Parts: sequence; C-alpha cells; structure tokens
Amino acid sequence: MPVYWFWGEDDFAMQRAIDPLRSRVDAAWESFNFEKIPPDHEDGLLAALAQAVTPPFGAGDRLVWLAETALAQRCPDDWLRELERTLPQIPDNAILLLTSRQKPDGRLKSTKLLQKAKNTEIQEFSPIPPWKTEELLQQVKRAAQAMKVKIKPEAAELLVNAVGNNTRQLYSELEKLQLFVGDRPIAKEDIHHLVSVSTQSSLELAKAISLGQISQALKLIADLIARNENPLRIHASLVTQFRLWLWVKLMLDRGERDDLVIAKAADLGNPKRLFFIKKEVQPMGLKALQKSLQLLLEQETLLKRGSDPIETLQSKAIELCLLFQKN
Repeated sequence: MPVYWFWGEDDFAMQRAIDPLRSRVDAAWESFNFEKIPPDHEDGLLAALAQAVTPPFGAGDRLVWLAETALAQRCPDDWLRELERTLPQIPDNAILLLTSRQKPDGRLKSTKLLQKAKNTEIQEFSPIPPWKTEELLQQVKRAAQAMKVKIKPEAAELLVNAVGNNTRQLYSELEKLQLFVGDRPIAKEDIHHLVSVSTQSSLELAKAISLGQISQALKLIADLIARNENPLRIHASLVTQFRLWLWVKLMLDRGERDDLVIAKAADLGNPKRLFFIKKEVQPMGLKALQKSLQLLLEQETLLKRGSDPIETLQSKAIELCLLFQKN
C-alpha cells in the first residue's frame, strides 16, 4: 500500500509502525531512496508527491516521509489538485508516509480523498485513556503477542497497573521480562520481581486522600517524586482511581446491584474486584467524589501549563483531603 497517514501523540507506537516501512528501503541505496521532509519545508507536500512518483534507484523501495504535515488541518486548492493527480500514480515500490500529531479534519476534501483512496491506509496512534483498563489490557496482550512472549492474565493486569498507557515502557518491561523468563509464560511473581509498580503507590496516595490523611498523602507524593515518577503519571493514576470510585458509588446510589452492569459502567475489566471497591466507596460521599474529578482536572491543567509539579500535587492533595474530611 503506497500511502500511509499516521497521526496521534503516541510517538513510540507510531515509530514502531514506521520502522517496517523504513526497512523496505535498501540500506545501500538509502541516500537515494529515503527522504524525510520537515514541517518547515516550503511546499513540502508538493515536493513529497513529486518524489513519491519517482521510481526508486537500485534495490529496495523508495520512502518519502512528510513529517508533521499541515495537510491534517488545511488543504489549499493547488495541494488538492496535486493530490488528486498524483495519488493514483504512486508505484507499488514507493511509499508516501504522512505523519501528524493532530487528528485529520474530516471536513477537508483532502481528508475525504485520502479516506476513499484504495492505496491509502490511515492509522491512529493516540494513548489509551488511563481509565480504559480493558483496552490497556488488550494492548499488553497485543504487545506480548508481537514479541512472541506468553503472559498469564493476572500478570497482564499487574503490568497494566505498572505501565498504564505508556507504550514505550510497556515494550521495555516486556523485553526485560522476556530475557528473564525464557520460554515459560510471564507470571505475576515475575512482575513483582522486575517491574517497578509505581502505580501501586499512586493508588495508596488515592486511598490516603479518600481518608483525608494529609500527612500521609504528602509523604507518598514525596516518595513518588524521589523515585523519579512522572507527575502526569501520578495524576493519571489518581484520575483512574477516583473515576472508578465515582462510577461505582453512583451506580450503587441508584440502586444497581448487578455487578456485571456496574463493572461495565465503570469500565472495570475484572468484576470480581467490585467486592473490595464497594467496601472502599461505602464511606465516601457522592458529591465529594464528583468534586474530586473537578479538582483533578484543575491539577492536570496546572501541570500541563508548566506549574511546579511538586507544589501542584501537594496543594491539590491537601484540597482533596480536606474535601473528604468534610465528607
């Protein structure tokens, strides 16, 4: 398939998809047959299209990579005309790769053209939201399958808790585990031995906050930061846990008693965990849980705008603790 359009913010996963395309370019002829066009290149799209229809020199395929293309957000008429003329002409031994972090605007004629083109593949590489534990579990299983390593279900769940939606860390941990276990399946004991399950401490932080334990919450934040834990990962773990508690509490307050229904609403992959979660949410107020997500949204905004991460985590932890003390 000569044309690929990869978009999304998961750079590691995208690069893993790009590597096989790069491998189709013969190393001996790479200087002739591989071109990466930067986003600041004037008329980059037109240059990429012109190169894509040029047959490769020597052995292997030609790869033309237009990085961070603006085609996802705008398409002047001259670009559109050149796309319409050139796309069907790209030979089978040439590849046109378009990449962008932004989602293609579905209203643009260029997007519709590429979506309908028979020789085009569009693929998204966006991080899975941290609360979608079932999708994260499937991601772990796909990664293990791609690496030809077996992993037991309970070990896969523990690995999800450890790496969250960080695909780079996921593959790194699987490579380390693969070397350790050899031909046997990865078990949860292997995860405990080799993987730093920092999310567990983040969950302890969530528990301390829900109990209004300010000193314990501040201590856990200090411990996590001392272990070089990413503040946004700490935040993501808190969001995941408080969102789970909110959904379970909401369903219980509505009178729902079917564990399967509650698990589906809360996006909980293992309904058996509900026995413990119900006990956790019993003393929690619904309004406090609702307010907690608002405070966590404010925390995310501050972190992404460059506020001091330690001060932000500490101040919001105190606010959250006081919220649940009033519960």
